[in-house]
Amino acid sequence: MKALHVISWILLVIGGLNWGILGVFGYNVVDQLGATVSMIVYVLVGLAALVSIFTHKKDCKACTTSSSPVM
Repeated sequence: MKALHVISWILLVIGGLNWGILGVFGYNVVDQLGATVSMIVYVLVGLAALVSIFTHKKDCKACTTSSSPVM
């Protein structure tokens, strides 16, 4: 399960950085990989987001500690 968490985190970082670069510079890094590869990356980032949504609470140290501030 730790490996899935790490892979999901890496994919979410890739997706977030791509959106940041797209928003600031108007350049989509993932699209430069080609149509098929970019579609695969987008699907994997979407799946990583779903994994994160459903497993976040039990994987997150800040969410599992009772003394953490609520945001």
